[in-house]
Amino acid sequence: MDGSKALALGMRRSAEMAAVFMIGDGLLGLLQPRRHVALWRSNVPAVDVLVRPFADRPGRRRAYGALQIVVGVALASRLKCSDDRP
Repeated sequence: MDGSKALALGMRRSAEMAAVFMIGDGLLGLLQPRRHVALWRSNVPAVDVLVRPFADRPGRRRAYGALQIVVGVALASRLKCSDDRP
């Protein structure tokens, strides 16, 4: 496998991992929004700023979880396998 094919494969695999993360994180946020947000609250401002909009707003976290699932599935469905698999 040449360098450009290896790079393309690595990029597809990275995109697949991102899709899996989005789907899983979205599912947890959809099913257990309070627990999921509480787990990610932090004393580190750069981390906490990401989950603060969802604190005490389980409906908002559920909506975001549903959006994550849709986007993750859409991303994964766009990924193609190459014909020259290793």
